[in-house]
Amino acid sequence: MTVPCITFIGGGNMCEAILSGLLKTGHPTSHVRVSEPFDQRQAFLREKYGIDVFGDNNEAVTGATGTVSTAPVDVVVLAVKPQVVGEVVRGIAKSLQSTQPLVISIVAGVAIKDFARWIHHDSSATARVPLVRLMPNTPALVGEGAAGMYADADVSDEQKKQTEYVVCNIAKEYFWVDSESGVDAVCAVSGSGPAYFFLVIEAMEKAGVELGLSADVAKRLAAQTALGAARMVLTSEDDVATLRRKVTSPNGTTHAAIEKMIEEKVPEGVQSGMLACRARCTTLSEEFGNL
Repeated sequence: MTVPCITFIGGGNMCEAILSGLLKTGHPTSHVRVSEPFDQRQAFLREKYGIDVFGDNNEAVTGATGTVSTAPVDVVVLAVKPQVVGEVVRGIAKSLQSTQPLVISIVAGVAIKDFARWIHHDSSATARVPLVRLMPNTPALVGEGAAGMYADADVSDEQKKQTEYVVCNIAKEYFWVDSESGVDAVCAVSGSGPAYFFLVIEAMEKAGVELGLSADVAKRLAAQTALGAARMVLTSEDDVATLRRKVTSPNGTTHAAIEKMIEEKVPEGVQSGMLACRARCTTLSEEFGNL
């Protein structure tokens, strides 16, 4: 795979996480551009990373007036808020039609059919722009992300490699799903998943304080325990249920805690929450598709 020229539309935290990962692994500054509406953020990205940062989305796609990057665009990453994505995509539709890059959306809750409709709203457009939906999560900001991806029928094998080239810089675990509904399932598991663990760690910290520990000690013990447990899941040959049983001695301290959590329906609560997350993804897709 040749090194792709990548344009980011939106210069926020997730853009910066991907951008910094790319540059750290040797991606040339001549093959990356960012469009960002706020002057202060533009200056920050330009100074920190030595890349072209534009205030105009179309110039970022085409590379017009660029002082560093003159390569034709291969990949456009949409990293804007869902509330404005329809307006943004319609605004760059002609540039996308003329350059025909792979478009990767990290915008939650917006379906590929709506991106296609916004890009191809001009009936004279014949060639289809290939589209990928990418669902990363916030641990990407510290290099510990997880992600799921779905490609439409116009995405080539080479463009799938380009997607993985982008994703591997922010996610330790990433997978292609077979249907777009699978992106909503990814959202329920890993996209929104960090908040579930924050809730658990928050509860463990509070309980630790009630048991006599300082807030800082309780937080750090809970967080490291979560990290260690996750590492065991990813490296052990045992499944999760077996790992749990191995640390739950009959009538022991862990057994008492687990039995109480089951009595309080903690597992059912987690599962119900994930189903609610997926349902909300569907609702948001309908709402944002009407923008």
